[in-house]
Amino acid sequence: MPKPTVQRERGILVIGLIVAVALGAFLYLSRPTTLSIAVAPEGGTEPALMRAYAAALAEKRLNLRLRIVPFDGVRESAEALQAGKVDLAVVRPDILLPANGLTLAVLREQAALVASPESAGIGALPELAGKRLGTLARRGADRAVIRAILEPSGLDLLDDNPAGPVPEGSVALVPVEEGDLAAAFAQGRIEAAVVLTTPTSPAAQRLVGIVREASASRAVSLFGVPDVPAVLARLPRLQAVTVPAGLFGGNPKLPAEDIATIGASYRLMGRATLSRSVAAEVTEHLFELRSALADGVPAANDMAAPAYDTTAAATSARLPIHPGAIDYFEREQQGFIERYETWIYLVAFLGGGIGSTLAWLRQRLWRARRERIEIATGRLLEIRSEARRLRDASRLALLADEIDSLAANIARYALNRPTEPRSLSAARIAIDAARSTVQRASAATGGVAEAPRQGPDQGPDQERGGAL
Repeated sequence: MPKPTVQRERGILVIGLIVAVALGAFLYLSRPTTLSIAVAPEGGTEPALMRAYAAALAEKRLNLRLRIVPFDGVRESAEALQAGKVDLAVVRPDILLPANGLTLAVLREQAALVASPESAGIGALPELAGKRLGTLARRGADRAVIRAILEPSGLDLLDDNPAGPVPEGSVALVPVEEGDLAAAFAQGRIEAAVVLTTPTSPAAQRLVGIVREASASRAVSLFGVPDVPAVLARLPRLQAVTVPAGLFGGNPKLPAEDIATIGASYRLMGRATLSRSVAAEVTEHLFELRSALADGVPAANDMAAPAYDTTAAATSARLPIHPGAIDYFEREQQGFIERYETWIYLVAFLGGGIGSTLAWLRQRLWRARRERIEIATGRLLEIRSEARRLRDASRLALLADEIDSLAANIARYALNRPTEPRSLSAARIAIDAARSTVQRASAATGGVAEAPRQGPDQGPDQERGGAL
């Protein structure tokens, strides 16, 4: 195959390799980011919401995917995040707050409320002394919160339901199924019910409705937790919640005025090492898709941004917020340049260094090629000078043969490698001058310059060392 064709094919191969690398880099950077998320409790509202979110991301072909990892409870999901087994998790901080967890969004806020038929005469926490307090069964995680809100009032929570009267200064906690709550009021098994739930949820509306039906006058006494700041100082993983007046309707409206209380929250948390850009993207898509998610999971309407006053307060709060989520809330998300700024500078720096190195190597190669042709050109000029003094026909014949060898080597070298035109022009002039001088010298001797007969292992290149 001719040498220029080989060089051309090599060039095409290099260009193809560069294009393939660039395409591979583009595909790698543009592929969807897949994050694993721990969801709990099993069968709860938050897992359904996160599954709907994952499905919406895939359906809209957004640059983000979620891999759902189910757990039985929020403690287990928080432990998975803390152990680094997942990137995101549904967490209830009052049960377990992962050391490496930062908030992206509040999925649901729960408020601690006590509801009682007005005829029971219970209008505040201290008046629960010696009473039986109903709570929804299978909500064991709520007991720690209930105990914490009773202690400031000097009330001791009894987990077992005594057969006789409840001791003064104590409150008996009675687990009751929601369907059995009305009967429990009617039979006197409980005098009030405590709920830890989202105030705007249908479940809260049902529970308050059951208490209203249990009251002969259909009047309900509804109250929260006094001295909220003091309670939060002791329980920093809870939060202040305000239940607006008239939320539960009725005539008169219930509640009659805003109720200040405390509550727990279910939060979407990400590991602290999750990049700001990815955390911002997760938060952005979650809130942008909220309306679509609410069609299938109404609880999506309860999602909210974590409350904070300043960026410094957000990152140093008792329940810190992820800087990437703050970027979204403050509309300071990073663009492509900002996101990959370090890599761009690094590639530019390395590319400049590599380019300089290649330019230096190319210059050295050009110099080496030029020097080899210049050596041959110098030898041709020496032959010309020597031929002008010679009158020996046999010696002139050897010089003529050497000129041919040098010319052939220069031509072969120029075919195999790119060569500077100026060096080739000088070599061509030197070849013509050397040949002309040898021919004139041969004519002056009265003969033709012919090389003497040589053996099979000897040639002009071996004699003069003229191979390039």
